[in-house]
Amino acid sequence: MKTFEKIVPLREQLKDARFTAAKEGKQIKVALVPTMGYLHEGHASLLRKARAENDLVVLSIFVNPIQFGPNEDFERYPRDPEKDLALAEREGVDFVFLPTVEEMYPEPTRTHIKVDGLTDVLCGASRPGHFDGVTTVVGKLFHIVQPDRAYFGQKDAQQVAVITRMVEDLNFDIEVIPCPIVREADGLALSSRNVYLSPEERQAALVLSRSLEDARAKAEGQTPVTAGELREEIREKISAEPLANIDYVEVSDFPELSPLAEDERVDAAGRQKGVLIAVAVKFGTTRLIDNIILTKRVNP
Repeated sequence: MKTFEKIVPLREQLKDARFTAAKEGKQIKVALVPTMGYLHEGHASLLRKARAENDLVVLSIFVNPIQFGPNEDFERYPRDPEKDLALAEREGVDFVFLPTVEEMYPEPTRTHIKVDGLTDVLCGASRPGHFDGVTTVVGKLFHIVQPDRAYFGQKDAQQVAVITRMVEDLNFDIEVIPCPIVREADGLALSSRNVYLSPEERQAALVLSRSLEDARAKAEGQTPVTAGELREEIREKISAEPLANIDYVEVSDFPELSPLAEDERVDAAGRQKGVLIAVAVKFGTTRLIDNIILTKRVNP
């Protein structure tokens, strides 16, 4: 495993790997797993899938300042590069890209990538400018690495939808691979921010996965249920937890992210598009997101 802090040496190594393979009559597949570090089993699952499906795996670790708002946790976002490198080595990563802020943004960036519509709802409504920062840094990483495939966790389903649309609209020759949410045994979705939770807050946060699974059972049951009914039931269950402070509870088309009307039914018939049931809730100062995606039909 090789580590790089600078863009040019990483590019040269990738170019050499592709050139060497071409001389041998081969065409290698390169995977990119973009992260902000403080890696956990969710990240490891992305790396394992990337390793199984590609010839060369690149892991990027970069806490991206331009996706954080002025009152968010950029400075205190958890970091542990030694632990991250050990996990990367264990999962068979070939190259790790660990740039500094100065390397990625030698001057204040004046160029941003913006995906209209998809970034104005859900977390985009609560965190203005967040997804512009995400798409801009991911666009830069795509340009630097030029991967064939890029792997993202489905826990941030909105991010998956936004990046996929960016790739389609800008004709990146990259396949975006969404990967399932990885959870603790008690259902809590893995997140680097879970480290902020007190024991009481962590226990309270289990209400997220429980309310979402209850919603799944209801949506997949025999009795028709509307989007409005699901929103209300999830809100009631989360609000019953004293430590929970709801940011949003939403039921939307996926990947379009358009909120479903209150009286639209979520039933058991097959559909091409999915239904995203997503929540964002604060426990103390820690904001957590979680979701489920149903491949069910919504009837007017």
